Amino acid sequence: MPKPLRLGLTGGIGSGKSTAAALLGDWGAVVIDADAIARLLTAPNGLAITPISQTFGADFISADGAMDRLRMRQLVFSDPSAKIRLESIIHPLVKAESNALTDAAAKSGCACLVFDVPLLVESKSWRQQLDRVLVIDCTTQTQIERVQLRSALSRDSIQAIIASQATRQQRLQAADIVIFNEHLSISELKRQLQSLRALFGLSLRHNSDSEA
Repeated sequence: MPKPLRLGLTGGIGSGKSTAAALLGDWGAVVIDADAIARLLTAPNGLAITPISQTFGADFISADGAMDRLRMRQLVFSDPSAKIRLESIIHPLVKAESNALTDAAAKSGCACLVFDVPLLVESKSWRQQLDRVLVIDCTTQTQIERVQLRSALSRDSIQAIIASQATRQQRLQAADIVIFNEHLSISELKRQLQSLRALFGLSLRHNSDSEA
């Protein structure tokens, strides 16, 4: 059985990366979402909860048993060492779950595995595991405007998140393929992705109504 293409998908907050991942999933790709896995790990009874409590204290666990995301976000933005400690807990667990999902998808015969990884460029290990990297790119101002529309975060908070991620230039340097998602409608983004489906092995996996 041929191995599936391993496609890394990344982009800064507000770039449209999640929309791109959903479209690729609609066309037969198996999407492994690192953020979604991390959210499950830090949800009530998640595997990361006990080590987070032991490392940071019970104050970082909310009343429902989940990680207090707001408190943790404030800490890691103000203390770089806290970010390293949190990542040392989360990243190995995310990798283990990703490996399990990858094995299952490969056995199912899927043509393309999409690894939706916001911090792909920052990671020292992800790039060597991938066949290609697709970057969804846009300007910083567009990132801010999109995140403001969908969340209650302040402009300063959004800028802090952007500053904590890889720069646009770093992502573009790591890319094999770039889609500049600036002022594109979802239909226009879809058309650009459609032109890449054959490259990703997805040309025979979509439903006929996907062409609409």
